[in-house]
Amino acid sequence: MNDDDSVTRARKILADYRASIDNIDAALIYMLAERFRCTQAVGVLKATHGLPPADPSREAEQIARLRRLADESQLDPDFAEKFLNFVVREVIRHHEQIAADKNGG
Repeated sequence: MNDDDSVTRARKILADYRASIDNIDAALIYMLAERFRCTQAVGVLKATHGLPPADPSREAEQIARLRRLADESQLDPDFAEKFLNFVVREVIRHHEQIAADKNGG
């Protein structure tokens, strides 16, 4: 195989990987959208019944659970925790806004 064939093959493999990455990114976006639809409903339920927007014990359980899952799947548990913390902060912000709206701003 000459260098041109090798580069052509590498470009084909790269294109295949990128197509898979694009599919995974799309799936992640759809999954996050579904997750946030659910957490919006949780926020409405909490606001309706005067429950606090945040649940530190639930968050701690989720962090431990996702760190275990990350470790089992060979993903950096620190990355998984950072990602979850980012998502949870956004969820809490939404819940606080829902509660504020429910209570007249």
